[in-house]
Amino acid sequence: MTVLAIVGATGAVGSTMIEIIDARETVPWSEIRLVASARSAGKVLRVRGEDVTVRLLEPEVFDGVDVALFDVPDEVSAEWAPVAAARGAVAVDNSGAFRMDPDVPLVVPEVNADEAANRPKGIIANPNCTTLSMMAAMGALHREFGLTALVVSSYQAASGAGQGGIDRLQAEITAVSGKDLGSRSGDVAAALAEAGLDADSPFPAPLALNVVPWAGSLKDDGWSSEELKVRNESRKILGIPDLKVSATCVRVPVVTTHSLAVHATFSREVTADAARKVLGAQPTIVLRDDPAAGEWPTPADAVGGDPTVVGRIRQALDFPDTLELFVCGDNLRKGAALNTYEIAETVAAGL
Repeated sequence: MTVLAIVGATGAVGSTMIEIIDARETVPWSEIRLVASARSAGKVLRVRGEDVTVRLLEPEVFDGVDVALFDVPDEVSAEWAPVAAARGAVAVDNSGAFRMDPDVPLVVPEVNADEAANRPKGIIANPNCTTLSMMAAMGALHREFGLTALVVSSYQAASGAGQGGIDRLQAEITAVSGKDLGSRSGDVAAALAEAGLDADSPFPAPLALNVVPWAGSLKDDGWSSEELKVRNESRKILGIPDLKVSATCVRVPVVTTHSLAVHATFSREVTADAARKVLGAQPTIVLRDDPAAGEWPTPADAVGGDPTVVGRIRQALDFPDTLELFVCGDNLRKGAALNTYEIAETVAAGL
């Protein structure tokens, strides 16, 4: 018997996790336990055709569990993932609580699945959704050409800020819809103020009809936490501690799916055609790369799907051994629930 627990089963990512499990033809689990806080305990959810009652998050819920998935805030994971591990479960955590812990592997199964077996604390971390969106592509290219440097600009969806981000963007779109806003940005701000949306936003500036060059919290020297995650997590996942990385994270008025413009330099000669061949052979990547036919990745191509969508592949002008490409990945699905679940399947295969 192999038992799976989903902690945070009633949240947005937990619900997506259940959808993913339901869509699988087969699963390795003899039992699936749904776990949540007291507010949600007792609810009944449908999983693989059966009604499952949500259990209260308490130490005993992990007894007999082989793998416990955590889709909860950092502070909850920090407290409870070690409890699950102490009770014999492998804890797979989707929060940021353990990502940079040297004793916790940071895993993307397409890139470094073998690291899932190296878990001194009994915990495996899932990367940040922004980093994760490009990892299938970067991992494949690194294996072939030897990655040495990344310059990344991310275009991050409102859902990266949680349900509050989605609600705020939708409210702002409603507020500006149908208005003659002219050409001045202040007109958008005035429309939001008129609708009572001039405060309490998860974003530092209006997002409707706008882009905001900021995501995360302020860190040293003007960097944001999201930008440093891209740098630090890319190094850890790819196993390149001296990888040169610079990132600029931008919030855009898209509900779901993060996009990244990637400038990648390699130690070996690389061509756009060679890169297309490598990426086209990856089962979790879809190529949309025919500008003459108007084919390139957009969030609309990736949302709701499992694959990463890659295109605009070209050799960089004036930079040797360097590629430019554009990547889109559903930040709620592949960027959170799917990768976490795929780590669980990787662990289960080794049990």
